[in-house]
Amino acid sequence: MPLIGRFLKQTTAISYRKNAKKTQGYKEQKNVLHYLLTKAKTTKFGLAHEFGTILNNDMVLSYQSSVPIMDYDAFYEKWLKYSILGEKDNTWRGRIKYYALSSGTTGSPSKRIPVTSEMIRSFQKSSLKQLSILHSLDLPQSFYSTSILTVGGSTKLNYKDTHVEGDLSGILKKHTSFIATPFTKPGARISGVKDWSKKLDLIVERAPKWDVGILAGIPSWCIMLMERIVEHYKLNSIHDIWPNLYVYVHGGVYMEPYRQRLNAILSRPLDLLDTYLASEGYFGYQEETAQQGMKLLLNNGIFFEFIPFNTDNFDEHGVVKKEASAYTIEQVKEGVDYALVISTNAGLWRYLIGDLVRFINRDEHELIISGRIRQFLSLSGEHLSLGNINEGLLKTSDKFDVEFSEFTIYADEEKQCHCWYLGTTQDVLNPKALINYLDDVLSSSNDDYKSARKYSLRSPEVKIISPELFYEYMAKQKKFGSQNKMPRVLNKKQSKTWLSFINAF
Repeated sequence: MPLIGRFLKQTTAISYRKNAKKTQGYKEQKNVLHYLLTKAKTTKFGLAHEFGTILNNDMVLSYQSSVPIMDYDAFYEKWLKYSILGEKDNTWRGRIKYYALSSGTTGSPSKRIPVTSEMIRSFQKSSLKQLSILHSLDLPQSFYSTSILTVGGSTKLNYKDTHVEGDLSGILKKHTSFIATPFTKPGARISGVKDWSKKLDLIVERAPKWDVGILAGIPSWCIMLMERIVEHYKLNSIHDIWPNLYVYVHGGVYMEPYRQRLNAILSRPLDLLDTYLASEGYFGYQEETAQQGMKLLLNNGIFFEFIPFNTDNFDEHGVVKKEASAYTIEQVKEGVDYALVISTNAGLWRYLIGDLVRFINRDEHELIISGRIRQFLSLSGEHLSLGNINEGLLKTSDKFDVEFSEFTIYADEEKQCHCWYLGTTQDVLNPKALINYLDDVLSSSNDDYKSARKYSLRSPEVKIISPELFYEYMAKQKKFGSQNKMPRVLNKKQSKTWLSFINAF
């Protein structure tokens, strides 16, 4: 094994033993909050919300009562836009130089998320921690001399008058040690390409020259890339070209619908590791392949709060109420959907990120992403969450032995029903039987849905289409590739755009 391979294996072993120590949980979170408040107490935000006083009182309760919960639009209007214009000591000490562009799945224009030097160090620390997981996997020695292929956005950055902005991967790449550069693919030239189709073609072209051991990225695009490589080189599996590919680090979307497509291009299973990484921070990762959830990183410069996603705290449009109750890590319960609120070392304060999470192991702080605040359906009080939708569709796929790796759904106000679009290359002989079964599954798992279907909500409708149509739609919306994701639940505006596109076929 080359020297660097031996070094990597030894490093992961040492790091694994170090990280195996049990977390201190809430104590760590209080330490994080204390650090954040101390660091920012002399900023404009800190002075306006009396951070100095909060530090001398019951810190957590004082913080929660003094600082309002805000989503991006509210935080931008009141605070963030001034930081972007170059204002110093606004929400974080000093001048924030970098901003990650993030558009999410709601169709909104690009958000500019602050990225500080402290946040970059947190990302680096978490990445090394996650790398230590390799020690627990049964990997051959040859693996430790391979490369990591990250399928992401363009690493080219845009230099503005007051700041630098671009994809988070580009900002992090700029601060990556030169030691790691030879082991990361696809390399600076290809990573800088903004045209997603051209980038895929270049990766396919270079694929035989690389020995890839770890693949990282959103499932839809990573699997599409591997399918193209297998087809282009007329291979039986991706392992014909990358025999040392053992690990796939994924995130961003629910993985289960993609498993069948993934398995179809493998000659042996991969170790799949889920990651909770966003433009706003590195929140957690899956520590063992046998685990279902991801472990929350409680000592990584982020203070977490959790708002139960119910009618007490959110209105029918998914907007948080002023009187909403936010819980700390020691107050959460298993099996409850919570809206995630974060305060970070990049100057975000009680920021409502938009994700819904659910704890599956409270003691170990393990959670799953159960949906998005704005991606749920409640046409007549059914409160159908993205988690309900994913679970229902997975059971339906198993029942009918058909895979739906891409899908979307919207509520038709005129027809008073849900309209499903399911993407598959397989034949579905009886779509009506399929949607009736899915309807029954949702009724059995969601009492509100069952009640709505009984009294007001009409039978759902379904159309079976090619998965390629979803990619064509994304391309037409100029959201093809990298970190973009097809919205699983369409809002009113998005559904009009989708129908205009789909009805043209």
